[in-house]
Amino acid sequence: MEDMTTKDVLEPYTEHVLDYYDGTSRRVLVKDEEIPFPEGKLIVSRTDLQGIITHCNHAFVEMSGYTEAELIGQPHYILRHPDMPKAIFKEAWETVAQGNKWHGYVKNLCKDGCYYWVYATIILNVREGKAVSCTSVRRKPSRTQVDACIAHYAQLKQAEARHNALCHDG
Repeated sequence: MEDMTTKDVLEPYTEHVLDYYDGTSRRVLVKDEEIPFPEGKLIVSRTDLQGIITHCNHAFVEMSGYTEAELIGQPHYILRHPDMPKAIFKEAWETVAQGNKWHGYVKNLCKDGCYYWVYATIILNVREGKAVSCTSVRRKPSRTQVDACIAHYAQLKQAEARHNALCHDG
């Protein structure tokens, strides 16, 4: 997965390096500009069990700013916003891996550096008793819940930063 570049993101933006669970990292350029979730739309995607996007609907393409070809074959974390705590994704994957449905609020990063909030539901797709993929359906989130998540996620990110500082200093 490639780093974000200034050809896609106009100033002003902040630069971040995101480290992912699989050991990879990516430079992202983030604008402080929210894209409102469109009324009556659902964003749908499917991934394999490693989180690689295998299907996405038109609403997903439209909201993310990526083309379908740019999304298919990429890790779903291509949309990871640096404000999202790693603990939220860990909880989501653990819940789904146990065969349970996960619901939560997620701040996604668009190709142009803007962001949008979603209320996501993720399920494990099982065929003949065997897990084969995951499907995520995202819909317009409650603004009240998003506002609560902003504060909660900031606290989780601060705790992650403290933990990382302790681990690297020790």
